[in-house]
Amino acid sequence: MNAHDKHPATSSDSLAFGIDIGGSGIKGAPVDLTTGEFAHERRRIATPQPSTPQAVAEVVAELVADYDLPTHVPIGVAFPAPLSHGIVRSIANLDPSWTGVDLPALVARETGRHVVAVNDADAAGVGEVRYGAARDAEGVVLVATLGTGIGSALVVEGHLLPNSELGHLEIDGHDAETRASDAAKDRDELGWDEWAERLQRYFGVVEDLLSPDLIVVGGGVSKKHEKFLPLLHLRAPIVPAQLRNAAGIVGAASLAAEDARRSAARP
Repeated sequence: MNAHDKHPATSSDSLAFGIDIGGSGIKGAPVDLTTGEFAHERRRIATPQPSTPQAVAEVVAELVADYDLPTHVPIGVAFPAPLSHGIVRSIANLDPSWTGVDLPALVARETGRHVVAVNDADAAGVGEVRYGAARDAEGVVLVATLGTGIGSALVVEGHLLPNSELGHLEIDGHDAETRASDAAKDRDELGWDEWAERLQRYFGVVEDLLSPDLIVVGGGVSKKHEKFLPLLHLRAPIVPAQLRNAAGIVGAASLAAEDARRSAARP
């Protein structure tokens, strides 16, 4: 994209840029934080191979540069691994050299912007709490994404408890996601009723441990929520996610803006 083709700038201070890094694609868009909607169309670039930290950071910088944004607009990165204060603890879907990398520092060097990085399930959870299905919820909200595994985000009174990894609870001698994920449904050729029994067991244990006030279910299968959510009987309401594939970008952008405000307020 040439410089004169860049997306138009906006004078709004309510912008942050969200990035969702995946094993096959890196997606990004500026987010209008007043609405939680993309301020301009999302763009996707294939994840470089090998997906080394430097190669991925350069793609992120390319995505951000495609939008003519003021330099103060921060970047939030949703990343497919657990993170400890921005440090990648372990990695499965990208190059092994990511382990131990300070992701915000790396992207900040490439872009010259304030950067926050968060686990992708956590980012999606924050998106749903601030702009989606849990927007008006109080107390403890669990956002679970049913896909290849089970991703989870716990948000307590609006504050994220990071890296919850509740898909890896051991239930009945099994890693929970190996029995109750969408992939497990397909692998074991389960009907909706049979899968719902496994989901009931999973969410029942989680509910006994955490007593959430609301459970939000995301992942691609949530488009068919009417096939299985009504079969679950829990104390907490359980509802489908609303933001779909935008949740990670929106949540990461929101967290970046929040962190940038905090940094600016420090003496």
